[in-house]
Amino acid sequence: MSKIRVVHYINNFFAGIGGEEKADIPPEIREGVVGPGMALRSALKDEAEVVATVICGDSYFGENIEEAKTELLEMIKQYEPDLFIAGPAFNAGRYGVACGTIAKAVEEELNIPVVTGMYIENPGADMFKKDLHIIETKDSAADMRKAIPKVAKLGLKLVKGEIVGPPEEEGYLVRGIRTNYFHEKRGSERGVDMLVKILNGENITTEYPMPNFDRVEPNSAIKDMSKIKVALVTSGGIVPQGNPDRIESSSATKYGIYDFSGMDSLTSDKFMTIHGGYDRAYVLENPNLVVPLDVMRDLEREGVIGELANYFVTTTGTGTSVGNAKAFGEAFSKKLVEDGVEAVILTST
Repeated sequence: MSKIRVVHYINNFFAGIGGEEKADIPPEIREGVVGPGMALRSALKDEAEVVATVICGDSYFGENIEEAKTELLEMIKQYEPDLFIAGPAFNAGRYGVACGTIAKAVEEELNIPVVTGMYIENPGADMFKKDLHIIETKDSAADMRKAIPKVAKLGLKLVKGEIVGPPEEEGYLVRGIRTNYFHEKRGSERGVDMLVKILNGENITTEYPMPNFDRVEPNSAIKDMSKIKVALVTSGGIVPQGNPDRIESSSATKYGIYDFSGMDSLTSDKFMTIHGGYDRAYVLENPNLVVPLDVMRDLEREGVIGELANYFVTTTGTGTSVGNAKAFGEAFSKKLVEDGVEAVILTST
């Protein structure tokens, strides 16, 4: 019996090509295993063979999604795989989005099983957990040794058409899929058992977990804008020319605070956008389309607002994890409060 044919997807870093300075490399394919593919080959044992590894830089993929998908699919098709494995990406946001995007494309176009792996707060996990089997990993590649065997085991099960167990058994992220089966105890008995445990102060695991919605209560409306200080915050990726803090074009891990005191508008010779999720042509010509300094100065002169803070806060929103975004807000809001800012205008794209 011939071995199961596997194609593996990794990024520039795990391919050993380089870090951020090589994140713009276009898709390429190599025979056999590369980097973490060695651990994957070991985990697959004699049942499967990694016949090829496709590689793409994270920035290239994020900025050329459709082109990258098309190029990679053509490369993958040549090897006629039975199984496609991407990553694991751990908590690398751009890598996670790329893994999820190409895995979903392979599943839909080639109609073969796909598996990837990510940390639960990776933006790719949130985007694709309902579409794909995503093995839950820890937040760094230090978890590679434990993650790869789970990825391999689940992938083999899918190829063989074996029954895939629940997330807590197989290690993948909850997909929101419920399957009927016969339990040894009827529902009333299980309900009473759980109630008794609760009364005894014991922990229980519900059979119907509810989604967790992170709701934010709105503050009271501002009564008089003419007496308060306002700041501009954006997820539209506006930065000084050259992007001095190297904020990522997608799946941002950092934000920036930039001064515009004494300016009446943002000019294209001093500011640019590095956002990877929209057509940047018009904004590169006029950054005020995303950070409306020109309009805010007019409102300041007219007395509609009391004062405009002399800086703006910026990051990119595309693919940025909820965890990172929340951490950004908690950090820069302290500065806003210290500077007497009482309202923020949050702009996007």
